[in-house]
Amino acid sequence: MADARAQIDPKLLEILVCPITKTTLEYDRERQELVSRAAKLAYPIRDGIPIMLPEEARKLDEAELAKR
Repeated sequence: MADARAQIDPKLLEILVCPITKTTLEYDRERQELVSRAAKLAYPIRDGIPIMLPEEARKLDEAELAKR
């Protein structure tokens, strides 16, 4: 059975940017999210597909950003 937390394609990660700030994203494999430090948002990855809609993103607090 395939790992439910499959790695995102590195080439896709290279071209994806935050839709708000246009900055690069960090891949959080554990939480299956793409993190925008600049926007303080984490975009979910569902079934291997990044959901790059700001209204779907989770807001990150300062403590969470400091851990990354």
